[in-house]
Amino acid sequence: MDSTSSTPSALPAFIQPSTQSQKSQNHPSLYQALAAQVIHNLRYQHDWTALKSHAESPLPRPLVSGLPPRRIYVHPDEQVEMIKNNVDEKGMPLEREWVLPTHLKEKWSLRKFAEAFDAISEIPPDGDEDIGLDGHRRGSTKTPIAQANKRRGGKRVLLATVGEDSSIVYYIVHEGIVKPRQN
Repeated sequence: MDSTSSTPSALPAFIQPSTQSQKSQNHPSLYQALAAQVIHNLRYQHDWTALKSHAESPLPRPLVSGLPPRRIYVHPDEQVEMIKNNVDEKGMPLEREWVLPTHLKEKWSLRKFAEAFDAISEIPPDGDEDIGLDGHRRGSTKTPIAQANKRRGGKRVLLATVGEDSSIVYYIVHEGIVKPRQN
């Protein structure tokens, strides 16, 4: 088969916009690459929508925000209300989430987490590219998107840790102490 007639992979086209923007950013290309890899994983493996890379100052490194296909975290007080009102978790409004791309070999301290939390707002800025005019995600089962300016439990990020084999593990990290969940 002639190599000039082969179709290029979709991955370079996906990565290209982020590499162009990294020239104007102050973040090392490793952090930009981690963010691009996490965005790709969230979009194509976990069905997230409205994904956006945030690399502007005062962020210590690029962060990602987006809408997961279902709620990632339910605050214990909301959980009690859901049980009392017999509400299913599928009916809960979606919340935009911050995602902090990291590599497994990075050493994280409380100071580094504090810098990241200090630089972000409680709720990521809207990314409306995948939200319909009715306030629902396009292609969804009509799950509403939370419109609150403040959410219960304070700031949180989804820590995306990329391993040597390119696998990604996600952990929820809260700023400060969080009330434990009810069993």
